[in-house]
Amino acid sequence: MQQYLNPNCNLMSIKISPIDKSRISTVDFDKLDFGRTFSDHMFEMIWQDGQWQRPKIIPYGPISFTPALQSLHYGQSVFEGMKAYYADEETIHLFRPEDHHQRLNNSSKRICVPETDYNTFINGIEELLRLDADWVPRKRGQALYIRPIAFASEEYLAAKASDNYHFYIITSPVAAYYKEGFNPVSLTTADGYVRAVKGGTGEAKTAGNYAASFLPARQAVEKGYTQVLWLDAIEKKYVEEVGTMNIFFLIDGTLVTPELSGSVLNGITRRSVIELAKDQGIPLEERRITIDEVFEAGKSGKLEEVFGSGTAAVISPVRLIHHNGKKLEIGDGSVGPLAKKMFDTITGIQYGEIEDTFGWIHPVKVKDEARVE
Repeated sequence: MQQYLNPNCNLMSIKISPIDKSRISTVDFDKLDFGRTFSDHMFEMIWQDGQWQRPKIIPYGPISFTPALQSLHYGQSVFEGMKAYYADEETIHLFRPEDHHQRLNNSSKRICVPETDYNTFINGIEELLRLDADWVPRKRGQALYIRPIAFASEEYLAAKASDNYHFYIITSPVAAYYKEGFNPVSLTTADGYVRAVKGGTGEAKTAGNYAASFLPARQAVEKGYTQVLWLDAIEKKYVEEVGTMNIFFLIDGTLVTPELSGSVLNGITRRSVIELAKDQGIPLEERRITIDEVFEAGKSGKLEEVFGSGTAAVISPVRLIHHNGKKLEIGDGSVGPLAKKMFDTITGIQYGEIEDTFGWIHPVKVKDEARVE
């Protein structure tokens, strides 16, 4: 297997071991299921002896550990989620990678995982994109999902921060996250469960946060709803976020979103919606909002739209909210004009169809060796 150094890496050269034969011919890009198909290569970097070792790009495949892997027992794991989009025949766009890297490091600090250097992070992703450019879907509504993950890899049954860590970046061609696509979804509050408390790990993208949400999320689906709308853990009345998204309410012309209280994830798409709203002169409030206020706004006719924001779905309109046996229908159940405008603007910038005046796009030049569809 051929190996060579990357001369463009600013921190450490990346040792690259390309695959002998691509698996891409086995993939039906018309039937992508989110997060089930993975590209040919992955980035690997190991922390030992108090520092990150030389990074590698190797063929995607299984990794081997014993059952004593520390992260399996104590949950010391952080991750990110971002996307890449074809903009033209030679350019792939990354959306706000610096923000994703900063959030990854913030999560890492909270869980005692060593931080990573941005140059190594971005160079690793760029090399993956150049090697696996064919895997970046060309169709509108599809993208290459990028998942960086770092976890404790010491084989030691002790409830302490690990001395060893593994860091990977894997990529996956994806279509829409929700089965509804861009069609409105339905939400329900969770009875008897909470997601996070101030001072906990709610701000961090750590595995345990998501594992704890699976049971109420499953119960929500069994009741016919798409996702859980989480309320605060103390008073159980303030809206915080959805299971996989931040949330926005358009009330009497003002866009309202829960403030970052320490238990709400600092979403990158959330940040983008806020910046777009300010740029477009839309009144905006980041504040505490109760579920009762939302229902009262709906009853009075002041609640114009509700939508979620996140990397996976980008913008997800909401048609219905259930709470304590009551249902709130939003509008006529169709996609609202503001949700559509935010979706069209953000995805337009991501795909290179709209000028990026915010500096959100990181372009990566690749050779045009993609599939002919």
